[in-house]
Amino acid sequence: MATNLHIDTDLLKKAVKLGGGKTKRETVNDALAEFVRKREVEGLIALFGTIDYDPTYDYKEQRKFSTLKARRKTEGGK
Repeated sequence: MATNLHIDTDLLKKAVKLGGGKTKRETVNDALAEFVRKREVEGLIALFGTIDYDPTYDYKEQRKFSTLKARRKTEGGK
């Protein structure tokens, strides 16, 4: 998709040099991808301490159930 943007020329030159991109387009795409990743991580970090968990949950018991279910599937549903 073609988009016209007015980008600070000096900032773009620095970004190309620092990022090691071959083209301005590659540099802008890399910067956008990094921006999105950073914001997604910030969103995940914001969740820390906000999710309640069940202290009685037994993950080992759940693992046994999943393993048994998978085994039955490979044995033809016995």
